[in-house]
Amino acid sequence: MTHPLLSVSGLSVGFHTSSGFLPVTDGVSFDIAAGESVALVGESGCGKSVTAKAILDLLPRPAARIISGEVRFDGVDLRAANARRLRSIRGRDVGFVFQNPMTVLNPCYRVGEQIAERLRRYSDLDRRGAAARAVSLLAEVGIPSPEERARAYPHELSGGMRQRVVIAIGLACNPRLLIADEPTTALDVTIQAQLMDMLRTQQEARGMSVLLITHDLGLVAQYVDRVVVMYAGQVVETASVQALFDGPRHPYTRGLLRAVPGVTAPDEDGRLWSIGGTVPSPGALPTGCRFGPRCPRVGESCRGSAISIRPQGQRAVRCVDPHDEDFEVGTSRSA
Repeated sequence: MTHPLLSVSGLSVGFHTSSGFLPVTDGVSFDIAAGESVALVGESGCGKSVTAKAILDLLPRPAARIISGEVRFDGVDLRAANARRLRSIRGRDVGFVFQNPMTVLNPCYRVGEQIAERLRRYSDLDRRGAAARAVSLLAEVGIPSPEERARAYPHELSGGMRQRVVIAIGLACNPRLLIADEPTTALDVTIQAQLMDMLRTQQEARGMSVLLITHDLGLVAQYVDRVVVMYAGQVVETASVQALFDGPRHPYTRGLLRAVPGVTAPDEDGRLWSIGGTVPSPGALPTGCRFGPRCPRVGESCRGSAISIRPQGQRAVRCVDPHDEDFEVGTSRSA
């Protein structure tokens, strides 16, 4: 039996704050097979980006600390790997696409130079070869006139082009896994679709795996194989994308789907559904089920001890009473 390309098991992360040490993620577990695309979804503040950065030890130190858990890439224990080994894996085997390209790209260097720098550090290419490959990568990610754009500075490019440059850097060394953290944030829907089509094309051409961090279930429906839903630092449901959209079993997952325009029809006032309440802060988590204060099905069994995630065939659900049938998610009408 082959092992998964990436295996995250029981990953818990916390931050030192002015209010003390606060756990942010709690026992996050999921696997990604070779060539598979997996989405990590949930509202802002649920721990998606923290989990993604913790995988490669990219969280700020000493503010952040991994409390417990195991991360294995192709069987290698990344938490036990020395700094040199970890840098090598981050540079060659795993690419990372950060959320905001303007905080990633250096404004003082041309974008071609920034791609070439990654190539020279983690490949055998010389300066001329790296420069030529940088232009080729810009063409692969769909940037027109790549020779000209390679000589541009980040501020001279549009937001969509800057995001493509960041993707080119992530793809530079032909990684086996690409982690894309909200790669379409702040882009219009047309550019979003173009970027995601390009990512899928690159995934298929390279045979790589993808971990997509997003809150956009429209993207999830079209571009991934499997979904991991997070809420308040915990995984609450995992399933194939088809199974999740055909029959979500956790009340939070159902709420997310009902809030997608087009899934639930607006009322007579034109208002869309939204989940009532807000995600609890790490310092004020409810006892029992963390979604309990927002869930219409909450009962006494939900308010006691912590709820464990339970396998249900090809999926897993963190709920004492998961259901397939339709029910009224604890929603409110948003203006």
